[in-house]
Amino acid sequence: MKKVLVIGGGGRCHAIADALARSPKVDKIYCAPGNAGIEAQAECVPLPVSDVEGLKEFALANGIDLTVVGPEASLAVGIVDEFRKAGLKIFGPTKSAARIESSKEFAKDLMARHDVPTAAYKTFDNFDEALAYVKAGPIPVVIKYDGLAAGKGVVVALTLREAEDALRDMLLDEAFGKGRVVIEEFLDGPEFSFMCIVNGSKLYPLDIARDHKRAYDKDAGPNTGGMGAYSPVPFVTPEIRETALRTVLQPVADAMVEEGNPFTGVLYGGLILHKGTPKVIEFNARFGDPETEVVLPRLKSDFYELIDAAVDGRDFETEWSDSSVLGVVMASKGYPGKYEKGFTIKGLDKIDGKVYHMGTAMRDGKVLTVGGRVLMVLGEGKNLAEARKNAYAEVNKVECDNLFNRSDIGAKEA
Repeated sequence: MKKVLVIGGGGRCHAIADALARSPKVDKIYCAPGNAGIEAQAECVPLPVSDVEGLKEFALANGIDLTVVGPEASLAVGIVDEFRKAGLKIFGPTKSAARIESSKEFAKDLMARHDVPTAAYKTFDNFDEALAYVKAGPIPVVIKYDGLAAGKGVVVALTLREAEDALRDMLLDEAFGKGRVVIEEFLDGPEFSFMCIVNGSKLYPLDIARDHKRAYDKDAGPNTGGMGAYSPVPFVTPEIRETALRTVLQPVADAMVEEGNPFTGVLYGGLILHKGTPKVIEFNARFGDPETEVVLPRLKSDFYELIDAAVDGRDFETEWSDSSVLGVVMASKGYPGKYEKGFTIKGLDKIDGKVYHMGTAMRDGKVLTVGGRVLMVLGEGKNLAEARKNAYAEVNKVECDNLFNRSDIGAKEA
């Protein structure tokens, strides 16, 4: 029987722990730092995700057989490199390979060298030069902070004023730290998320999901870390999926090997169907959040065996449920801006389906809000419409004075 350590404390890690708990091979799950929901399936360990030394010592002392990394922050500080040096089995890319996410410029340059379909772009670290470039080009335009920004470093500027504000925010005010920006052409079309578990040039594709980034109904308001998701995605046909695998995911995995940065972990393609062709919006180097929460519940195969096979480079065939899963994020009022914490959540005991905790803590026997995104409530059904109906029925059972959610997750497709 195996001991597994999950690093992270959000909804993605709750979904990972839940999937691991379904494996008959897993005897014990630890999660660092975890949250109030994860406590039901794993022993939570009070270690920060960036405490590489502390996490490594914990894994060695407790005979951990496999570590699964959730958040990008752990990858960016090189946790995989350190665990491997210590002889520990860990699932995730090295610090160098994780640049596919931690540097937008690295990712765009790699795609340009290997003819991977993506938006035209240019990189700047000077505000005046960046603004002049935007003024000379078409609007809308996409402005991305080059480094990590917890899902908030992307602005789709619909006006010149919005573009100027975003450049000022990122380059002059250094909202995410001192850095550069990548300015991209705006691509129009429906978006979808395609995650592949990867070892070098070997890919184990997961099923497709769709995220909803904007804070409010009808895709209004600022970009967030994601306000809901569903899987599968009806408009992504088997042919589109195969094209994305052949022209995007496989070539990027091959390019990383060719350039001396072989990738092991989850290669997440944030894609857009632009004029019928899949193109890359962004890459992440880990499980997507909130997409993981709707994809992993549909996995019928043993999740531990899949990850273990991927780390070793063994063949593994995944099997998926035919049902649809839709998840609605319940967030603190004010998110993704300033928000208050410490509100009591009631009604969770009435929920019949799955609910993944994203930003909660248990204090004095009460579940409290401690994050921007707080819960992801799931519904399952034979199709997307049924899953959507079931999800919102469960959302209505949650009682909290300081939560809001979108009411239109999956509405266009259902």
